[in-house]
Amino acid sequence: MDMGMGKGPALALLLAGPSLSLPNMLVVRSVMGTKRTVVYVLIVIVLAVVTGMAFGSIAG
Repeated sequence: MDMGMGKGPALALLLAGPSLSLPNMLVVRSVMGTKRTVVYVLIVIVLAVVTGMAFGSIAG
């Protein structure tokens, strides 16, 4: 953040990063199946972006 990254994108990165790591996605796929894993990944991406945008507009 010292190099110019906003608070909203930083929050989105911190929210989505751990749940979208390759080892985590492989474990989720082995438990839930491929189709549900794709839906899970899409939901995580959308919600992280929306949360980051909302936080960025509030926190500035």
